[in-house]
Amino acid sequence: MKLWHKNTGVNTAVEKFTVGRDREMDLYLAGFDVLGSLAHTRMLGSIGLLTAEELESIQKELKVIYSEIEKGNFTIDSQCEDVHSQIEYMLTRRIGDAGKKIHSGRSRNDQVLVDLKLFFRSEIEKMVMHVKELFYTLIRLSEQHKHVLLPGYTHLQVAMPSSFGLWFGAYAESLTDDLEMLYAAWKITNKNPLGSAAGYGSSFPLNRTMTTELLGFDKLNYNVVYAQMGRGKTERVLSQAMANISATMAKMATDITLYMSQNFNFVSFPDHLTTGSSIMPHKKNPDVLELIRSRCNKIQALPNEIALMTTNLPSGYFRDLQLLKEVLFPAFNSLNECMELLMLILQHIRINENILNDPRYDYLFSVEVVNQQVLNGIPFREAYRNIGLSIENGTYSPLKEVKHTHEGSIGNLMNREITDSFEKIAGRFGFEKVHRALDELKQ
Repeated sequence: MKLWHKNTGVNTAVEKFTVGRDREMDLYLAGFDVLGSLAHTRMLGSIGLLTAEELESIQKELKVIYSEIEKGNFTIDSQCEDVHSQIEYMLTRRIGDAGKKIHSGRSRNDQVLVDLKLFFRSEIEKMVMHVKELFYTLIRLSEQHKHVLLPGYTHLQVAMPSSFGLWFGAYAESLTDDLEMLYAAWKITNKNPLGSAAGYGSSFPLNRTMTTELLGFDKLNYNVVYAQMGRGKTERVLSQAMANISATMAKMATDITLYMSQNFNFVSFPDHLTTGSSIMPHKKNPDVLELIRSRCNKIQALPNEIALMTTNLPSGYFRDLQLLKEVLFPAFNSLNECMELLMLILQHIRINENILNDPRYDYLFSVEVVNQQVLNGIPFREAYRNIGLSIENGTYSPLKEVKHTHEGSIGNLMNREITDSFEKIAGRFGFEKVHRALDELKQ
């Protein structure tokens, strides 16, 4: 069944090519398609396009289909090209002609748009949950190991003293900014496109505000042309937020792979979290971290991929947009799995508390020695020269007492302030409002 079918057939090769992987990708959208139809048909009933009896029959059977989807008892038949066709076909087969009326006032263009928005909201909530778990894990580790020093590097050269408190806390604050980007994506996603139809509205007196409230959206995509233009843009903004989270994790994964190598020996892990070599019996390889890094780097390429797929499209709908599902949908699962595995790794991390006892790190404290001379009244450039010469002639002696007390330094991590900022952003999403609206719609 095709929603657009009339009396002409389509070449088999053309049909196969145009449908592509849509049936596979549309399984992600099935439950959300039903939710969109529940809201749309309630609105149609309110403006007299469905009788009370038709609306009751449609609503009842849509909820049955939703339950089947939730239980995993839903497939898209080969004669149906997408999830929209499948659900309308099932509905019509079960309740008769009333099922044929549910498409009044909408197009597959705005139908898939609202499905995507609902799906993206759900995926954003999952990502926020994982970001929160990872954030609090990092803050806990930062506080737990805040007194343990480790070398800081610039250009991969020994630079100045750092600490595990600073290192863990840095990634926690990075996630705070990442969450801000994800909230921006949420605000763009959480707008209702339903009622824009094919991108030019409808001659029916649709009540778009009603469907906005029923589906728990914050507001409308007001302009119907822009509602359609938002497809591709929403995906690009969302993928950029995902890329930011991925960049944070990829950088941390790289740090850990360096830190657990024999040349660094800053951290270690239980054997069951590492892998071995087929030839070298001593090896404990960080394969999980390497795959986290590679997966996250792949996600960082998503915004560019989506931009290239959409950048030269004029306004209006084009089939190019169908392919966005194939690149974006799997990325949600991949990103969440990376966060889960990174949390598992961090929960078992072992910290070397005696790193700086090795004399190779004595030069970390050269700035501390310079600063001590400055505190004793010697101008900075003269003190800098003095310590530089002492390093050259072998008379340099480190002062291993670290006296960093300013905001955000070793002795003043500001973790409480970072946590407050994170929690303020996390509290803006308003997932509860969405849950209430959708729960009422499914009643």
